[in-house]
Amino acid sequence: MKCPYCGKLEDKVVDSRASRDGATIRRRRECLSCSERFTTYETVEATPITVVKRDGRREPYNREKVLRGVRLAAKKRPVGDDQLERLIDDIELELFARQEREVGAAEIGEMVLARLEQVDKVAYIRFASVYKDFKTTGAFLDELKHLKT
Repeated sequence: MKCPYCGKLEDKVVDSRASRDGATIRRRRECLSCSERFTTYETVEATPITVVKRDGRREPYNREKVLRGVRLAAKKRPVGDDQLERLIDDIELELFARQEREVGAAEIGEMVLARLEQVDKVAYIRFASVYKDFKTTGAFLDELKHLKT
């Protein structure tokens, strides 16, 4: 594994443990050149899922892209990164358990919204404001009313 600090390829594994319900192995490594420690994750390479965008374009599912959107929505909120990682893990478990290899971006957005609503209402509204692309203040207010019920 290439050291992120010095770029050398020689390292040793200091600690390994299963995480994310056994779907990932977390490894702590120490570079043999600079002695810095870093973490790597090992996962099974699953059959890729293709996301169908609203305009019909297709692109490979990208966990980091979804996580970035969720982190942005939860910025400065009392939501831990662990919670957000678990939220995405939950969505991925559902997606990869399906037989279909294509999923609509809108469906992923709805999955995120359903889980964010349980985690943090403000993060939910922030995500919804981008995802649902409110055109009027009335549409925004309707979404707020939905949260109150």
